[in-house]
Amino acid sequence: MANLFIMRLLINATVASVLLLTSCVHTREAVYFNGVQNAEFIGSTENLEPVIQANDLLSITVSSLNPDASQLFNVSNVSATQMSTISGTMVQASGYLIDQDGFIQFPFLGNIKAAGYTKKELQNRIISELVKQKLLLEPIVNIRYLNYKVSVLGEVARPSVLTIPNEKITLLEALGLAGDLTIYAKRDNVLLIREENGKKQLMRLDLTSDEIFTSPVYYLRPNDIIYVEPNKSKVASTSRLNQWLPLVFSALSFGIIAVDRLAR
Repeated sequence: MANLFIMRLLINATVASVLLLTSCVHTREAVYFNGVQNAEFIGSTENLEPVIQANDLLSITVSSLNPDASQLFNVSNVSATQMSTISGTMVQASGYLIDQDGFIQFPFLGNIKAAGYTKKELQNRIISELVKQKLLLEPIVNIRYLNYKVSVLGEVARPSVLTIPNEKITLLEALGLAGDLTIYAKRDNVLLIREENGKKQLMRLDLTSDEIFTSPVYYLRPNDIIYVEPNKSKVASTSRLNQWLPLVFSALSFGIIAVDRLAR
């Protein structure tokens, strides 16, 4: 009976040691927007419309008073790609792929420069060309992104690439879709990587401050990457765990062997 008590004591001590080594996160480090009271923020929506870039995949549909004539401009482009949706399912999307020079090949109009324009600007340009060349009367052009995606990596529950169907998403929404930050996430130094015109921009964001609501990067753009670093508690606990676990289990094994021999 005494031997069984000693064995249980050793097991409980081991479990307690592991829990102690892995539970060192301060409460304040796990809280968003520390000290924020009732307030009203006016977020920046300037330049929210993203600029089309090379390798973007666009859906372009044309309609007019003459449906038969319009149909000639809606022949699907052969460019296609597989994408992962928010739910994680894979879908096949086809549309107009912007080439490395920034052009698309549009029916009857030939090469059209797309990179560097917003969707609205490209839409107006196509309408202008259709009217100018007398191809359609009062055409309506609708353009949508087919690869509007953002990536969330690091200390989140489900690191993933998210395809955004409504073409508008905030930083907080993206983190929510990735399952939120883990308890070990470094909330005051989240990294956002954005590429525009071939240049990568790196921006640090503090989710413990209310300044995030007025940040120019509160609304994400296509191909943004969010990286959440592990905090010091995660690094320290992992390091301590790697150092102490072999010793703890060795001691436990030795104790069990000792108890077994004493029982004989």
